[in-house]
Amino acid sequence: MGNKVFFILLAAGLPLSVIGSLLHWPSVIMFGIYCLTIIALASFMGRATESLAVVMGPRIGGLLNATFGNAVELIISIFSLKAGLVGVVLASLTGSVLGNLLLVAGLSFFMGGVKFKRQKFNVFDARHNAGLLIFAVVVAFVIPEVFSLDMSESETMSLSVGISITMIALYLAALFFKLVTHRGVYQPSEKGGGAAHHDEEEPEWSKKAAIAILAAATVAVAYVSEKLVHTFHEVGQAFGWTELFIGVIIVAIVGNAAEHASAIIFAFKNKMDIAVEIAVGSTLQVAMFVAPVLVLVSLLFPTKMPLVFSLPELISMVSAVFLMIIISNDGETNWFEGLTLLAAYVIMGIGFYLL
Repeated sequence: MGNKVFFILLAAGLPLSVIGSLLHWPSVIMFGIYCLTIIALASFMGRATESLAVVMGPRIGGLLNATFGNAVELIISIFSLKAGLVGVVLASLTGSVLGNLLLVAGLSFFMGGVKFKRQKFNVFDARHNAGLLIFAVVVAFVIPEVFSLDMSESETMSLSVGISITMIALYLAALFFKLVTHRGVYQPSEKGGGAAHHDEEEPEWSKKAAIAILAAATVAVAYVSEKLVHTFHEVGQAFGWTELFIGVIIVAIVGNAAEHASAIIFAFKNKMDIAVEIAVGSTLQVAMFVAPVLVLVSLLFPTKMPLVFSLPELISMVSAVFLMIIISNDGETNWFEGLTLLAAYVIMGIGFYLL
């Protein structure tokens, strides 16, 4: 039933996106059409990566899901940078971190916990990811904020570029560590969370078909995202939304729709290794790869983007990181822990709406 709804949304949304753009329909209407179209495309990306996860295993499957899920946001952010909307980009990065750690993980833990009393996942991965989360958000995001207080704009930008290059290098090293040199080294003898059964499940699509669908959906998302960015100003004025709220909540939710859907589906199937890999892995990818890449890409545009967030953004991200680490560090979860994460997201959402 759900797949039919997304198919109908896509079949209607793509043509309407093109027609509405050519006929210059009102921005508020086009904003809704673009968002629904991106969400429909994201659902197909999620199903394709789920098929790849069945074939290639939870770690690579989760990484692919996070990568293609973040590709949507990366595309939206690049077009936003081109339009000079640096505030929206920084806010959307904040929203991605909060959305993945609190909303995606929270919904996954809650929905899975409603069906299963206790759900387990790889505790070694959880502890490894905890250290990277501390580095990516607490160290690499806080340092530019502190040092920029006594720096000029050009010095702050130079610092941001240096940190960005370092973060990208460490992220690539982390992938090499997890997928090459230490692949399987920290797998527990008893594979919890139902992830051990991925080889028994039939993928929805073949490997080639899944990759083709991912590629086509990514191209379509690029087109729709470029149009979506140009509606932000008028939509913000129409609804009274600030640039910060649009970035933190709206862009982040639309941009990460693929991960939201996939993580919840995996959790409901008791495949917590993949669900956690999507939520936490996507956060690490946003913080250690997407954000630094956007800093470097901004050098090509008139308006540069330093890696400096506002104080509310920083405190929210740091709080989300510590809450997620405390909840996930034991390698198991339940519906109440998911509800705790969701409550934190609601509180922060109210704050950003009223700010």
